[in-house]
Amino acid sequence: MMQLTFLGATGTVTGSKYLVRTETQRVLVDCGLFQGLKYLRLRNWAPLPVDAASIDSVVLTHAHIDHSGYLPLLVKQGFTGKVHCSHATRDLCGILLRDAAHLQEAEAEYANRHHFSKHEPALPLYTREDAEQALSMLVSHAYDQDIELGEDLTFRLIPAGHILGASMVRLSHAGKILLFSGDLGRMRDQVMIAPRRVDQADYLVLESTYGDRRHDPADPTIKLAEVIRRTAARGGAVIIPVFSVGRAQAILYYLHQLRISQTIPYLPVYLDSPMAAEATRIFQQHPGEHRLTRGQCEAMCKTARVVTNVDESKQLTAQSGPMVILAGSGMATGGRVVHHIKSFAPDHRNTILFCGFQAAGTRGAAMLGGAESVKIHGEYVSIKADVELLSNLSAHADYTEIMDWLGSFVRPPNTVFITHGEPVAADALRHHIEEQKHWRCLVPDYLQTIELQ
Repeated sequence: MMQLTFLGATGTVTGSKYLVRTETQRVLVDCGLFQGLKYLRLRNWAPLPVDAASIDSVVLTHAHIDHSGYLPLLVKQGFTGKVHCSHATRDLCGILLRDAAHLQEAEAEYANRHHFSKHEPALPLYTREDAEQALSMLVSHAYDQDIELGEDLTFRLIPAGHILGASMVRLSHAGKILLFSGDLGRMRDQVMIAPRRVDQADYLVLESTYGDRRHDPADPTIKLAEVIRRTAARGGAVIIPVFSVGRAQAILYYLHQLRISQTIPYLPVYLDSPMAAEATRIFQQHPGEHRLTRGQCEAMCKTARVVTNVDESKQLTAQSGPMVILAGSGMATGGRVVHHIKSFAPDHRNTILFCGFQAAGTRGAAMLGGAESVKIHGEYVSIKADVELLSNLSAHADYTEIMDWLGSFVRPPNTVFITHGEPVAADALRHHIEEQKHWRCLVPDYLQTIELQ
């Protein structure tokens, strides 16, 4: 017997959680936070739909918060098992979960100080102590090793590209293989390695973030340079909301290239994210998982001045004039970039430049959709700055790259479960696979349970 229950990443790109049950084991693959629309975020505050104490172990595909950020809550609710992941995922979770907890506490404190929360007092979703408890349960493994989880149940981590440590998770039970793609990286990314090709699985859980789109094939540095030159010419600043792990490092690398080629004017670059700075240093510790040389990693680290504390960040927000500021978070849902948007967005000389997928309900999605104002800290901020998107900087494979990756299978899976996509994207990928490969596909519903025969 093997059952698969979808506890997240259905109808959305966030909250990835998949519960696998066998006769003797309950394994949670990924443990992510929901982000974006309010009804999704409220799920983070509700108890997990299954008893956390009944879960024997967790296996993470990678460290991004929409795949790992629920771990402290899982532990608070009674989980006592091991959390398995790759070596780089362990290192990155160390900074991501601590930072997520810090942001939860800081935002609750800010809301209480300024009295804009509907709750009195506003509480953090979890604390730094909760994050430390979760981190103590992490056990890391090398790729391509079969690790026992219980009687006749093993898993293997397979490189997925995307970010450092990103893995596919291959579960084997009673001669059957259940493969989770995790987030698939790009085939020809300039920074990250390509996802490993796989030739078989009995069941496949496949992400569909860009299931309805193709990435622009143009060199992303061309538009990046154009935006910087245009904004600098009118005396403005370029604010780049970045995911601290992955996109921040890619942008720094591209800025280094543009500087040495003198394609952009020499202007100050600030990395207002201590977490991103630490993640950038971790790049040097895992050379086999990306394409950069040691020299390129060192140059990337020196491209920006790191803003180390809140006082320096406040001073930066008060500045004006040509400069580039990279700050988290990538969808402008929290973190220091929210303060920069609050300060710089009302000025038409500035540019807010997004460089990754923006989930429905996030400030990033609203701004790219043409919103004239967004709500920040209980008040509406007008958007007069240019709002741009570097669409071809995504760390996710588009649907053509996914179809190319599927081409390595020597036989079709019994079923492809299409998850981790907005409804239109997930259904589009289902259509592509059914029409081109004639495989059986299912776009599952939230909390749906499937018997894997």
